[in-house]
Parts: sequence; C-alpha cells; structure tokens
Amino acid sequence: MSNLQATFQKLANAYTAAWSAGDPKQVAAFFANDGEITINNGDPIVGNTALVEMVAGFYSEFPDLQLRCDFARSSGSHCVFGWTLEGHHVETKKHVVVGGWEEWELNEVMKIQRSLGWFDAIDYQKQIDG
Repeated sequence: MSNLQATFQKLANAYTAAWSAGDPKQVAAFFANDGEITINNGDPIVGNTALVEMVAGFYSEFPDLQLRCDFARSSGSHCVFGWTLEGHHVETKKHVVVGGWEEWELNEVMKIQRSLGWFDAIDYQKQIDG
C-alpha cells in the first residue's frame, strides 16, 4: 500500500469513527471550512454550520447510528469512500441498513473540499416505513 493510500485509509477510518461517535462537530471537522457535500444530486450543503446541521439531522433520525467503512480508494486528491449506515429509526423503530459511497476531493491539508454522496433513497425509505 502506498503512503498516500495508507494516509487516506487512516482518514477514512477516522471519518467512520467520527460518524459513529454521535457528535456532528467531529464529522464536520473533516471538511474544509468552505467544504461541501451533495447527497443524491440534492442541493450542496456548504460550510461548517450547514454540515453540522446535516449530520445532526441524521442523528435525530437514528440516535444509535453506526457507520462502517466498506472500502476506501484514492488516486491523488480524489478518493472514494464506501460505507454502510446502520441504526434504528427514532419514530418507526425500524432497523435500517443502507450502503452508499462518497466521492471526495481533498485539499492540500487532507480536508474534504467537496463530497458527492450517493445511496439508494428508495430502499432507505422502504426500510424506515417497514
């Protein structure tokens, strides 16, 4: 494994642990101050405050949210992070397991400048609804 790939794998593992820790600020700290994420071609979520709010929204739906790193690959500053989210929906109590991935562009200090996130929203909603 190259040094760059090893560094990226450590970043992906730490990002996974941050999501599983339940603290939105920990997750947002992986992004550049003006970093952004776009989920399933939605509107970009830009900046630290908006990122903290987005992550908090996931925790409000899934208080026991856990994230697993399924794979992590990099080529220069472009990276792909595959994940599985698991938790119980707060209202329906349904156990939800959904996989997805994020395509990252990292800046010079290994912060996420831009993330394009993808998951199967139809399957996600079906699991919530039961």
